[in-house]
Amino acid sequence: MKPKIIKLIEKPFTQFFKLEAAGGLLLIFAVIAAMIFANSAFASSYLSFWQQDFTIGFDDFQLKKPIQLWINDGLMAIFFFLIGLEIRREMLIGELQNIKQAALPIFAAIGGIAIPVLFFFLLIEGDTEYNGWGIVMATDIALAIGILKLLGDRIPLGVKVFLVAFAIIDDIGAILVIAIFYSDNVNVMYLFSALPLLLGLWLMMKYRLFNNYIFIIISVVIWVLFVKAHIHPTIAGVLLAFCVPAYSHLNIKAYLKEIEANISDFNKEDNGSDILNPIQHEEIDAISQITEKVQPPLQIWEHRLHGIVAYAILPIFALANAGVPILNDVGQLLFTQLSSTIAISLLVGAPLGISLFSWVALHFGWAKLPENTTFRHIIGVSLLGGVGFTMSIFISTLAFEEVALQSASKIGILLGSSIAAVLGFLILRFSTTPSVK
Repeated sequence: MKPKIIKLIEKPFTQFFKLEAAGGLLLIFAVIAAMIFANSAFASSYLSFWQQDFTIGFDDFQLKKPIQLWINDGLMAIFFFLIGLEIRREMLIGELQNIKQAALPIFAAIGGIAIPVLFFFLLIEGDTEYNGWGIVMATDIALAIGILKLLGDRIPLGVKVFLVAFAIIDDIGAILVIAIFYSDNVNVMYLFSALPLLLGLWLMMKYRLFNNYIFIIISVVIWVLFVKAHIHPTIAGVLLAFCVPAYSHLNIKAYLKEIEANISDFNKEDNGSDILNPIQHEEIDAISQITEKVQPPLQIWEHRLHGIVAYAILPIFALANAGVPILNDVGQLLFTQLSSTIAISLLVGAPLGISLFSWVALHFGWAKLPENTTFRHIIGVSLLGGVGFTMSIFISTLAFEEVALQSASKIGILLGSSIAAVLGFLILRFSTTPSVK
């Protein structure tokens, strides 16, 4: 029998894992649908739809972008906002709250970034293609967790926590790369206009003046200013996450005291009927309001956005970006040297880096394996680290302007990620027996 405190800690993580797993499976279906459309008789209509312009704004202040870019710059900013919230949570109460806990996933993430990038530079040919090095350093947490979900209770909780932790650290690296290397021709005027607004939101958080509606309005303005500043707006999403309070407006003791009073008053009005009287309705409303106050805005936003991101934003992103024609106009396979370099970097470089750096950390006593976990689990998870779908495709749209290079890189991403996913699944499938807790 597990202690109550352990159950309280595991419950939110288990709920998060289940939601991410279902979203990962939906993402796989979206990828398959996109590939079918892009290689069917409807390919022309499918590809042209995402390139249609959509404009918002007024007079001289307008944003005109193809639908695909609205998805990549707008919806993906929400995705990165959620990543920022997850990073903060992990830093406050998760695996990243102290260096001892975070040591193994930190080493794994460093290896998962450095070695595939090294592979890329050693294998790539051509000056333009060099710009795609950032593509191979990202792990797709939704797909990786979706694959673990297929294994059911064969996988120890420690393995799942390790995967989430190193994938989040990996995302931090990807965010920094996007901010530093894939934001060009920065317009300083718009950037300097956005920074005071960010500071204002941070001060609102610090001095407990946070308001959801004000936060949303100012966040939209900051997003627009980042677009105009030519700094990728997904970076704004991450920065905004650090302006969301991690404190509650009502402590647990006060919450329990008020809840007990509300329940007592509710019971006094009980007349044995299923129809509630007005006073009982008031007590239920009061319970809802104080329940909202006891939850930190950080967790409220994270909880509400998980479903939207997992079931809507990422599948839409996949439909808009994963549809790649496999053959060119004369029937030749669109698999280039860039494709093979990306595939090998993801399939070989990422697992090698993750497992090698993890082994070094364990060998020298700088980290320890999670409970019920063997190094064979680490090898299996390291292969899942080569599943770089969402972030890799996203970075490919930033790295290359030419459609041919984008298509070649996406083919490499899909190939390398698919093989890594299958191999990782098989190793983990035969590494453990069912009902491992």
